[in-house]
Amino acid sequence: MIRKTLKKTSRSEKLKSFIQKSKVPPEFLAANRRMISRGVLLGLLIAFIPMPMQMAAVLLFMPFFRFNVPVALAMCWITNPFTMPPMYFLEYHFGAFVLGMQPLNVEMTIDWFTKNIDDIFIPLYFGAVVFSLVFAPLGYWAVNHFWKSSVHKDKKKHRHHR
Repeated sequence: MIRKTLKKTSRSEKLKSFIQKSKVPPEFLAANRRMISRGVLLGLLIAFIPMPMQMAAVLLFMPFFRFNVPVALAMCWITNPFTMPPMYFLEYHFGAFVLGMQPLNVEMTIDWFTKNIDDIFIPLYFGAVVFSLVFAPLGYWAVNHFWKSSVHKDKKKHRHHR
């Protein structure tokens, strides 16, 4: 269903006129399996890393890789003010566990973070890198898998109606 919606949207005359007016390279808005899955991969890769301006980091990759930019930007929104604390908490505890460190009792205050940033930095970023390297390829695989199964199902349905 999402595949069909993306295909319809990419054929929109309003979108085509916007692309021409703003001079956005059309390959960064392509709605095919390869570009969407690359956007998911890059967006998830960056989303799990605790850093400011994640969306700007996605845009920095534009000259080097071809991917669907709106999808990659949307994947960065997985980390939002509501999901950040539990995600980073899990990343920190996972990193501390793997590195064999005793995790600190985390308090969700700015004062606590400024006092303990030296102690939580390495386990947090270690956990974040591991989560990124696990979940980004998983998202890439999931998009490819479900896209291909959707195409297969549509072809089978189309053959059945003939």
